[in-house]
Amino acid sequence: MSIVIDSSIALAWLYPDEQMPGSNDIVDIVVERGAVVPSLWFVEVANALTMSLRRKRISAIQRKSFLRALSNLDIVSDDHMATHAWTATLELADIHALTLYDATYLELAQRRRLPLATLDKDLRRAAGHAGVGLLPE
Repeated sequence: MSIVIDSSIALAWLYPDEQMPGSNDIVDIVVERGAVVPSLWFVEVANALTMSLRRKRISAIQRKSFLRALSNLDIVSDDHMATHAWTATLELADIHALTLYDATYLELAQRRRLPLATLDKDLRRAAGHAGVGLLPE
């Protein structure tokens, strides 16, 4: 696996108004080399799409289509999230004033020594302070 992606980057692939320069380039990296995510990523993405459906931002067909497209990508779940949740992840959340959810992505990127693809400003700031590579640049 070549990068860690969070839900914000995946959702930007669906919502052009949430993109920043280079966010669509991340999908090319995932297609070519794969990505790793904490297991909560799948719930976060599905929840965001469900909220979008309820707010009538997308249709049920769009949600199903997007989830099918994501499932065809080489995105694998890291099985060690629970092992680090009450230790390293919690410490990162405290040090960088992150939610534990966001700290999960930072912990994974640090542990795997992979760059982190996110559009979340707080998570980008924390990754920069922690010396984790960021995408898009």
